[in-house]
Amino acid sequence: MDQSIIISKNIKAELANAISECEHDKLFVLTDVTTREKCWPILQDHQSLKDAQPITIEATDTHKNLASLSQVWQSLQAGGATRHSCLVNIGGGMVTDLGGFAASTFKRGINFINIPTTLLAMVDASVGGKTGINFGGLKNEIGVFNDARFVIIDTNFLQSLDALNLRSGYAEMLKHGLISNEEHWGELLRFDLSTPNLDRLKNMVAESVQVKEHIVKGDPTEQGLRKALNLGHTFGHAFESFSLKGALPSSNSGNSTPALLHGYAVAFGLICELYLSAVKLGFPADKMQQTVRFICDYYGTYNITCNDYPELISLMMHDKKNTAGIINFTLLGDIGDIRINQTATEEEMKEALDFFREA
Repeated sequence: MDQSIIISKNIKAELANAISECEHDKLFVLTDVTTREKCWPILQDHQSLKDAQPITIEATDTHKNLASLSQVWQSLQAGGATRHSCLVNIGGGMVTDLGGFAASTFKRGINFINIPTTLLAMVDASVGGKTGINFGGLKNEIGVFNDARFVIIDTNFLQSLDALNLRSGYAEMLKHGLISNEEHWGELLRFDLSTPNLDRLKNMVAESVQVKEHIVKGDPTEQGLRKALNLGHTFGHAFESFSLKGALPSSNSGNSTPALLHGYAVAFGLICELYLSAVKLGFPADKMQQTVRFICDYYGTYNITCNDYPELISLMMHDKKNTAGIINFTLLGDIGDIRINQTATEEEMKEALDFFREA
């Protein structure tokens, strides 16, 4: 079943059409507590949603877990959902990932529609059919490939997005630029993230979605070409999983530190993997430095020490992209020159982490 991706001009009309295309006996709407407050009011009075049953889960990636998934399943069951029901996911990547997985597994699969409300979800999480939850301290450890019937992207939601989440999504756009062409990459580096022009960003979002859509259509289940989208993610997921552990309250003090937003982890992963690209494949040093400077200017840094290297490398060992215990990277020979299934020695990975700390 083909997925329809709609860059919205009239979200209420487009949602009404999408719901009518998904024949259903009952309709459910999933939000988290943030999108329930900020985004649901825009849509809740629309005729197509008048009989929808709401489901609301806690926000942030720390709640992208089995408990939240179980809550959604229980709500669907209590609401009388059948295999002919439909779930509308309104939120960021956490909501579209978890909601998509809940829909894909309830009654062996019901239709779902994604309405991404963050930049990250618009250009990455809600497009491409990856669904899932975090499990056992590992990012996206459990999940399935399954497309939403419709993805409706309305960039007007970005007006309510804070700077941190805007930058988080932009990191995935930067990755899309690196794997596409020099013109696209250059445009992204010239964009002022400190005072973002949302009108200009809307056009860039459409271009970024096209990059991902083109790659996913050529390789929907990540057997080859789709691995291009993993640039920055081997180190990035390790940083993210490492930070999620720090976000859990300490048993001694009860204190916790905020987990890295996904895009920030990817941005830091890009620094490490561009370094490996330069050392191993001759990626141009000037382009690496330009990209690293952009990331440092807008994303700051993440404090790690040499003592953290073994745990970060151990987390990379658990990455889903690995085969036979060998850590796989997607690297670049140049902008758009994608090299999948690359490997690195432990010493090279430690050098990349050294470079990240010095940057």
